[in-house]
Amino acid sequence: MTNQPSAVLFTCTQNAIRSPMAEGLLKRLSPQGIYVDSVGVRTLDTEADPFAVEVMAELGIDISHHHPKTFAQLDDSSFDLVISLSPEAQHRAVEMVRTMACEVEYWQTLDPTIYEGPRDVMLDAYRRVRDGLAERIRKRFGLGLPAR
Repeated sequence: MTNQPSAVLFTCTQNAIRSPMAEGLLKRLSPQGIYVDSVGVRTLDTEADPFAVEVMAELGIDISHHHPKTFAQLDDSSFDLVISLSPEAQHRAVEMVRTMACEVEYWQTLDPTIYEGPRDVMLDAYRRVRDGLAERIRKRFGLGLPAR
């Protein structure tokens, strides 16, 4: 795919599940060296969600060292593309790029923490989010998927 962005920011509400998953997927799938980062509107945790870490590990992607951060903690805001994965993050992303030449996309993405139940039910919810993000990334950036 031509005219790819050189820097992509994924945003969600807490930067513990959806945006770190998307960041890990695009980093793994983009051999052309797109710079990828992720943030949340706010953070409540100091680590990535354990279920997110587990389902990403199933694809050979390690997000266990991810530390959630907010928009205010970004080291650099020079992005060509910001992809928001929650409504709250979309509002914050639009506010951030008001004075920048940056494209913003909103990908409505389910928060898997809304599900309750046994471990296998929770993992299935996280897998659906991961697989949905992988499909969107593959289509948006013209990339292949990692083997399971």
